[in-house]
Order: sequence, then C-alpha cells, then structure tokens
Amino acid sequence: MAHTQIAVERRGAVAWLFHDRPEMRNAESSVLLDELDAALREAAADDEVRVIVIAGKGDHFSAGHDLKEGQEKRQGFSVEQRYAYEERRYLEYSLRIWDCPKPTIACVQGACIAGGFMVANMCDMIVASEDAFFADPVCKTLAASAVEVLMHPFVMGLRAAKEFLFTGRRMGATEALRLGMVNRVVKRAELEAATQTLAEDIASAPPFAIKLTKRSLNRAADMQGFRDAINAHFDTHQLSHVTEEFRRTREAGLAAAIARGKAQTAV
Repeated sequence: MAHTQIAVERRGAVAWLFHDRPEMRNAESSVLLDELDAALREAAADDEVRVIVIAGKGDHFSAGHDLKEGQEKRQGFSVEQRYAYEERRYLEYSLRIWDCPKPTIACVQGACIAGGFMVANMCDMIVASEDAFFADPVCKTLAASAVEVLMHPFVMGLRAAKEFLFTGRRMGATEALRLGMVNRVVKRAELEAATQTLAEDIASAPPFAIKLTKRSLNRAADMQGFRDAINAHFDTHQLSHVTEEFRRTREAGLAAAIARGKAQTAV
C-alpha cells in the first residue's frame, strides 16, 4: 500500500518502519497508526523479513498522540465511539507489536513521549541514542490515567513506574538503560547502524527457534499477569475520560495542556 505518514525500508533481512512526520515531531495520527499497523502485518507475513525495526525520521522518535487531531475529530465522540476508536488503534495495534512472531526493535532518538512511549515499549528491545528521553506526562497534565496501554511497571519496575507517572517527569536514556527498559545506548550518529547490527545478529539465528523462544518469553509474561493487567488498565483509562478532572482540563484548552506537558518534560 502507498504510505503518506510512515516510510518503509528493507535493509537485507531487516524491515525498517519509520514514523514519517518529522515536521510534527512524528505525532501519531490515526492515519500514521493505521499505516504502521498495516506495514507491521505485511513485514510479519514476509518470509524474507527476519527482524522488524520501528523508528522515526528526523529529530524525534515520536511526541505521542496527535492531540490536535484528537480535539478536532474525537472531542464529540460518545463513550462507545471513543472506546472503539482507542481499542482498535491503541490497544489492538499495540498488542499486535507485542504478539508479532518476529523480533521487533525500537530505534529511539529524541522525544519518546506518551503514545510514542507506548509503541516503543511494545517492541522486544530498545536501542536509544544518548539524547533520547522518555515521558508520559498525561496523568499530571491531561488528567488521564497514563496512556492507554500500561507497559510501565513491566519495563521499568513498579516503584520507578509510580514516580515516572505521578510526576510526569522525563527519563533520559542512561537512566532507562540502568532500569532495564533500554537495551543499549549509543551516540546519535551511530544509532541506526547500531540498531541494524543488532538486528542482523538476531536475523542470523534460526527463525523458527527465535519465534518459539519469543512465544515462550511472552507466555511467561502472560503467566505473571501481563495481558490481564494491560486489558484492565485500558478500561480504567476509558473511565478517566469521563471524570470531572478530565472535563475541566479539556475545557481549559488543548494548547494549555500541551504547554504544560512540554514544560513538564523539559525538566
């Protein structure tokens, strides 16, 4: 299919799927997410592809959900309409990355915020540049209960996740590496090459053995409650959209909320 907001590149046995809205800090619109999901499914079905990398063109991986589009297109949604929209594009698409039978790597530079954080952390591994940072400020700035898919305690630990979400602060790549959320931190100029090298190393392993190993590892997470926790939080997140706190925040204006988020993640 023709893409308008992502770019797809084949580098040997590695498929690179790029957010491609650099002028918008790679904000994830509905079109971008639809295209990314379609490209992921296509790469997963391609026998020539052994590893899938999700990345971003320009200075940033992704600044998260396209809030301007959300205000323009979804502000008048009923509870049922919002649930259906977010169930498809956030919950189902995210779990499709998690369940992808092939190894996935997030290649992260610059901002990796909220929805972008969610996408990156559904990947099996993260390679980050030294200037990368992660943030999910929506609890503090938008009165929502974190992003729709609560990966946080599984990728950084419970106590770190609580501090991260309660304060809305940004986390640098070095701290993320120390907590185990990031696999490798490299210089910005070396990011794509380092990610490709890791992907090629994985691609050289027997693919069916990799598939079975990933399935066993994901099942181990499910046995620890991963999928139940993800689904339970998604419903909780929907509840946060109908609270008085959320209504007041929305009525105060999107621009003010975005400004608070930028100020919070700049700390």
